[in-house]
Amino acid sequence: MFTKQQLVVAVATVFLSAGAMAHESKSAMKPAKGGMNSAQVQKIVAGWPQASRDAIKFMTDKYGGPAAVTADAAMWGKTGPWKRTMVYRAEVPHMFPKAHVDVMQQWVDYRAPAGKFDELAAYDGSVVLERTAGEMSARCDKEGANFLAVNLADEVARGKRSVEDARMKYGEQIMAMMAKKPAPYTARIMFSPMGNTQDPDRALPGM
Repeated sequence: MFTKQQLVVAVATVFLSAGAMAHESKSAMKPAKGGMNSAQVQKIVAGWPQASRDAIKFMTDKYGGPAAVTADAAMWGKTGPWKRTMVYRAEVPHMFPKAHVDVMQQWVDYRAPAGKFDELAAYDGSVVLERTAGEMSARCDKEGANFLAVNLADEVARGKRSVEDARMKYGEQIMAMMAKKPAPYTARIMFSPMGNTQDPDRALPGM
């Protein structure tokens, strides 16, 4: 079992390497190459909850095998529109818009206005804004739900929707997705990820 510190170091190493390889790729939309093979992955995750195993199978089928798997998480670097993805062994119960478990977290570059952070937290607690890193992530059980979560978060951040309107739209789109009806918010990222490496904070005077 990895300690938290070892896991953080392993994740950072994997993603830095994966990011460098993705940068050299001619097309970031192609499935990841060189990941762990299916037999290796299945052996490690055999005792994981079904939702986690389903998410790993989805990611592997669509993007290729993970770059690494620990006792607690499977990790991918750049895949499609996502900066990185982690599928966790541990399930986080989530009641919105209906009871399910959050197991798959996916990141994009994004800088939301600081004044919108409270609204974004009220909209969906599984959407996380990292102000210093300039990233936004969504954690659900399916990629389509993560697309939906970040698409609506972007509209809240830009003032296009209120928190209440975004939550209603989320429910409508999830129901459509589950019924296999058109649900464009669940199909792709509908905004341009906002990459900016500059830390918005400033050093205190005299520091």
